[in-house]
Amino acid sequence: MAAEAPTLALERSLVTPGRLVIGLDEVGRGAIAGPVAVGAVAADVWAVEPLPGVRDSKLLTQRRREALAEGVRCWGAARAVGIADAAEVDELGIIVGLGLAARRALLALHGDGIPVLESTVLLDGAHDWLSPALRRRPSIVTRVKADRDCAVVATASVLAKLDRDAFMTEADARHPGYGWAGNKGYGSAGHFAAIRELGATPLHRRSWLRGLAEAG
Repeated sequence: MAAEAPTLALERSLVTPGRLVIGLDEVGRGAIAGPVAVGAVAADVWAVEPLPGVRDSKLLTQRRREALAEGVRCWGAARAVGIADAAEVDELGIIVGLGLAARRALLALHGDGIPVLESTVLLDGAHDWLSPALRRRPSIVTRVKADRDCAVVATASVLAKLDRDAFMTEADARHPGYGWAGNKGYGSAGHFAAIRELGATPLHRRSWLRGLAEAG
């Protein structure tokens, strides 16, 4: 059965017209190589409708995400993707890395004129990993499966996935042999085999590779 399309019902229950909701979602959390990325999409949810075809990025094929790319990059009031690279994830841990990436995305929205502190941030999941990363905080709402049910978060999910996939595909050309154009840095059997044969690169999360002798 096809997943139901996300709506703006929750977002519209959170704010009055004219105030913005910022949807946040992460990709790359479980990868062994490459950055973790957090997409941020700000929208006046009373002035837009969900983008047809958008779903949680995990429910879409690469071809479908790419077909949606132009619309995703134009939808809402502003969009940004923040990243924390592999070295930062190694040094700080994945949760702090998520917060760092999200803070960078929110700072980019602020630079585009979005009143972040006056907006409501809708965060996918049950755990608020964002608040510890911010000195001054907007209203933050967590929602399990927001990337599935909430159009602003689903759009942020696709945006982040598009950017991170493009990064890993480009990195595959610079570090051939690991299959990043296909596995996007996740721990496939072929990826682990390549690490054993070739060793780890600067884009690998070395703290996640303990037990692989050649990871160094």
